Amino acid sequence: MNVKINDRVEASVMRNMDKKEGLKLTAHWNWEHWRDGRLIDEWEYDNTCSDEGLNFMLDVTFHGTTPISPWYVELFESDTTPDGDTTYAVPVYTPCTAYTEGLRQEYVEAAASSKVTTNAANKATFTMNATKNVYGASLVGGGSAPTTPGDVAGGGTLFSGSKFTAMKSVIATDVLDVTIAITLSDS
Repeated sequence: MNVKINDRVEASVMRNMDKKEGLKLTAHWNWEHWRDGRLIDEWEYDNTCSDEGLNFMLDVTFHGTTPISPWYVELFESDTTPDGDTTYAVPVYTPCTAYTEGLRQEYVEAAASSKVTTNAANKATFTMNATKNVYGASLVGGGSAPTTPGDVAGGGTLFSGSKFTAMKSVIATDVLDVTIAITLSDS
């Protein structure tokens, strides 16, 4: 094709409209269930991040809100399913307190590296002191009494919470170890 000086040429560039760009936040939980010193079950899943938790994260990062420290892992024993609208003040689940540690277990995370922060070096450990059915867990912080299981007095934040795909039966002296890896990536 020959183009003359007086000819008008138009061109357009189409970009791939199927490609979505943005950030992805994942709270990935790994569980180990120990009985009499033997590993009897392992499971993992991605936990739902609550709107309250995501808003808090944005406020701390961009709005100057004071960070929460420490965060706690909380088990729950009701057959309920937290979702994005679940809050610390109205968690929709019944916290489980049937463990010898007496307090929710602290989430002791390492500094972020490769866009991940995790407590892999210091797992949250729950030594059960009764027979229970455990349905799920959450990551919470703040509140009027952050170390008190089941504190729903307000002022705290529920960062993430999910129901297990299958209920877990525990007995006294069983140990549940949990590792949480929080990943932020661009997709």
